[in-house]
Amino acid sequence: MKFTRGIRAAAAAAGAAVLALGVAACGSSAKTADQQAGGSEGALVGVTMPTKSSERWIHDGDNIKAALEKLGYKVDLQYAENDIPTQVNQIENQLTKGAKLLVVASIDGTALTTQLQEAADRKVPVIAYDRLIRNSPAVDYYATFDNFKVGVEQANSLVKGLGDGPGPFNIELFGGSPDDNNATFFFNGAMSVLKPLIDSKKLVVKSGQTAFATTAILRWDPATAQRRMEDLLTKTYTGGAKVQGVLSPYDGLSIGILSALKSNGYGSAGQPYPVVTGQDAEVASVKSIISGEQYSTVFKDTRKLADVTVKMADSVLKGQKPAVNNTTDYDNGKKVVPAQLLQPVVVDKSNYQKELLDSGYYTAGQLK
Repeated sequence: MKFTRGIRAAAAAAGAAVLALGVAACGSSAKTADQQAGGSEGALVGVTMPTKSSERWIHDGDNIKAALEKLGYKVDLQYAENDIPTQVNQIENQLTKGAKLLVVASIDGTALTTQLQEAADRKVPVIAYDRLIRNSPAVDYYATFDNFKVGVEQANSLVKGLGDGPGPFNIELFGGSPDDNNATFFFNGAMSVLKPLIDSKKLVVKSGQTAFATTAILRWDPATAQRRMEDLLTKTYTGGAKVQGVLSPYDGLSIGILSALKSNGYGSAGQPYPVVTGQDAEVASVKSIISGEQYSTVFKDTRKLADVTVKMADSVLKGQKPAVNNTTDYDNGKKVVPAQLLQPVVVDKSNYQKELLDSGYYTAGQLK
């Protein structure tokens, strides 16, 4: 399956009235009374993830919960199964239960403004997890990977897979969900590499569909990606024309795309699969890479992202300022949200052993 920014500082000796003024002035949540008094021990943290249908979110949720509990916090971990009203209700319930901090991986980054305002009113800080929450001043921090670079790496991998020949090579483009802020970062990063090659005619998007709006797949749905690929093949690749590369921003979409290709005769000795990219290093796609179907994926180690997020949450709950490394790029429409960015890694058949097995992310048995 990129945009971010800052948090405020209230004087330690200032009273509640001054803090309230600080909140109003900054438009974001301030430290709770518990945090100022050092009473964060055993605090409840609400963690909401989009869905269990993607294994990466399961890893994310489990990793965050375990790490927070190891530090002595209580955790309410919820999955919304890609249903926005469900996620809204989960966040409201967490606030009602007395959560002192929220970690939110949103389904729709624009759908939570009311709930986040309620969090701000209760002085509950909010950390956006991997997906930037938009149009709200009540987002305090953002933990994610360098999502523009994810797209750059996907495009570089696609070009590498196509080889050194002069071309032209026929490719098709897929974008992520239009309600996920990350999706445009992935696409723009990829197009920063691909557009010059398209302009020079080394790469040809035979369908002519090169805009994010025409390539986007709502909710990152594999079945929708499969149908779109089937439609492209039926309408565009006739008379012997073949697609040689597909930019896919997420492994779930890649599996759907490969299914469509297989149904149309690809994957045989006479007609190999095109170069198909991906993201998240999901088990099914890693197996596909090993077997020579999907070409590559972008690995984002959720253990590292969980670690960064938990450190960020712990600092905020203790009234401290967490580490960030980007305070310029992630404008959510209301503010620039300070972010901590991690670096992604391209994984293909040549390095999956080192990156995924030797690192302990997967066992050999999981990839058989």
